[in-house]
Amino acid sequence: MGYHDAMGQVPAATRALRLLRYLAGQPDPVTLDRLASAVGLPRSTAYHLVNAMIEEGFVVHLREEHRYGLGVAAFEVGSGYARQEPLQRIARRQLVELVDAVGQSAHLAVLHGRDVLYVLEERAPRRPPLVTDVGVRLPAHLTASGRAILAHLPAAQVRALYPDRSAFVDRHGAGPASLGALRTLLAETRQRGYAVEAGEVTPGFASVAAAVLDHNQHPVAGVAVTFPDDGSAEGSRTAAATRRTAAALTTRLGGGR
Repeated sequence: MGYHDAMGQVPAATRALRLLRYLAGQPDPVTLDRLASAVGLPRSTAYHLVNAMIEEGFVVHLREEHRYGLGVAAFEVGSGYARQEPLQRIARRQLVELVDAVGQSAHLAVLHGRDVLYVLEERAPRRPPLVTDVGVRLPAHLTASGRAILAHLPAAQVRALYPDRSAFVDRHGAGPASLGALRTLLAETRQRGYAVEAGEVTPGFASVAAAVLDHNQHPVAGVAVTFPDDGSAEGSRTAAATRRTAAALTTRLGGGR
């Protein structure tokens, strides 16, 4: 298969990576038809790509189920990323500067299924420890960082993540409880330009967040700042600084806005 395959201008490598990303976002292995339609490929093209990826260990064919899942090589790539922590390295200094600017604690989170995983936290001096410590996972639809990321995902991907009401767990009886409510919230997030959350993760605390985008305009992380929810005008000032930090990280990743 050449650099460009028969479908025109999209490189075969790009298609293979899109297949891989889709597989990585699914809770279970999927059929070839679903894989092909999700990535917008003819079945025959998807079949050839998947077989090439099976040979390299990135995909595994579960014959008895007629489904395809991630192979061991995909785990090796993920493990390598975890070891190198490139995003954390790039973001650490930016988070320190953000905390200095706003005087509140900041963190960086990535989407992991329907959760956000906190990969970096910079605590402001004399501020209490937060639940968003490194390594903690929280429901994405309740957190500001998760909402910032979800707001930049295609509608079909959000629908796949939240297929029914059972997907909407809550911590304190607040937050969206249906796909319709989540879509409304994400539309408001896009219109506002940043995500907010008040008391839905920890009562008495609010957060604002903005998404970090890569060169494909895909959201790879959320930058968030958490502060006491005391009715002050803290939110808008903090949101502006958070957006600037996310924009700077986006530029570093080649995702100029």
